[in-house]
Amino acid sequence: MDEIRQAIEGKAALLQQGDVKAILSYYAPSFVEYSLAPPLRQPGDGRDPAPLEAWLANFEMPPRREVTRLEITTDGDVAFATSLDRLSAVPRGSAEGFSLWFRVTLGLRRIGGRWLVTHEHESVPFEMDGSMRASTGLTPTD
Repeated sequence: MDEIRQAIEGKAALLQQGDVKAILSYYAPSFVEYSLAPPLRQPGDGRDPAPLEAWLANFEMPPRREVTRLEITTDGDVAFATSLDRLSAVPRGSAEGFSLWFRVTLGLRRIGGRWLVTHEHESVPFEMDGSMRASTGLTPTD
């Protein structure tokens, strides 16, 4: 499980460096991605840096991602992991940054001796009061 933990935390640490190719090296060549941004499902091509580069261009500096409460379950060459992650960033042209907690579920497979992400799902809860507002102010103690 240490290898999986290192892969997940290593991928997160590389975000702050803005090293797109290194980040993508943690993904299988074809993967399923359900990220926070529309559409409902993004095509996952671990060889195409363009979508991640375009997203990073929205920030003054590459965002920081913190992985917390990481739990990993394995069975042979397959694993899944859950965590509560915090993204901190300053949007381009903004004087102030933001910090957002969200939920993450990863599916991984050992491919060619390395643990690679084959499925990534990120979500933010929404208010059930009829407003449909994203609950972006939550923290792990909520």
